[in-house]
Amino acid sequence: MIRKLFALIATAGVLAAGCAAPAVPKAGGVLQVVATHSILGDLVKNVGGDKIALLVLVGAGGDAHTFEPTPQDMEQIAKAGLLFENGLEFEGWLDAAFTASDSKAQRVAVSAGIEPLAADEEGEAHAADEADDHSAEDEDHDGEADPHIWQSVSNWILAAKNVRDALIKADAANATTYEANAAAYTAELEKLDADIFAQANALSAAQRILFTSHDALGYFAARYGFEVAGSGLASLSTEAADPSAAEVAELVQAIKAAGVPAVFTENTHNSQLMDQIALEAGVSLAPELYTDALGEPGSAGETYLKMMRNNISVIAGALGK
Repeated sequence: MIRKLFALIATAGVLAAGCAAPAVPKAGGVLQVVATHSILGDLVKNVGGDKIALLVLVGAGGDAHTFEPTPQDMEQIAKAGLLFENGLEFEGWLDAAFTASDSKAQRVAVSAGIEPLAADEEGEAHAADEADDHSAEDEDHDGEADPHIWQSVSNWILAAKNVRDALIKADAANATTYEANAAAYTAELEKLDADIFAQANALSAAQRILFTSHDALGYFAARYGFEVAGSGLASLSTEAADPSAAEVAELVQAIKAAGVPAVFTENTHNSQLMDQIALEAGVSLAPELYTDALGEPGSAGETYLKMMRNNISVIAGALGK
């Protein structure tokens, strides 16, 4: 994929040369802003409001793990004054795309100041069998930072502050608006955080065990008192290969041993694998969770607030049986 990005340098250069934009607000006082993925775009939109012109690279339902920028995406990166990214290597394609586009945008990692979980830390939480040996895929991401920071609402409150501060630095004339927007949205996030805790606490500790498509809920588990006991891909990324028959059998046994009534699939991953695992384990496959991307407009996951409320509702409903 990286080689393909550099093959786009010539095309992107031509596009950028004809469409150059200042790295500060354009005429009319509107900042040209790019956000890398839909969940982050929703955050930036809530803080920036009508004072920014926002472009989201990986839209609703899109998988940022496997995304490949187009020449049009490169053009937008080149035109941006601010580029908001998740960081923690969530957007593995971004460095090459940024270089190839010759963008002069200010890059802002919203994960700055957030203490990341490491894959091996999560491994302690999702080891359903203490005698379980790590697979080669597990070893590949041991110690790797988990990028799914938004799964803890407290992290997303810190991310909102990072967005606010970056917008104010780039566009001080609209500082009051950015501060007010961030304060209002933070109040909504704090209420969301409390509501998730309330639903999580209605479950017993023995009920708070999660088996998912891939390792996307480490921060959710750490924040709200769940245990991630296993995943179909055993990886922080959806790019991992499907598990072998032996690995599936091992996961099925772990699910049976845990005694959970349901396992979970995700909106950016084909549900076929988890459907098979659920069938073999004799448990239900819960409605999909929104983990790495928002849902389409009109869906239960069309915004971050709706997405997180949907997720805790699905989880509590499936595990509380």
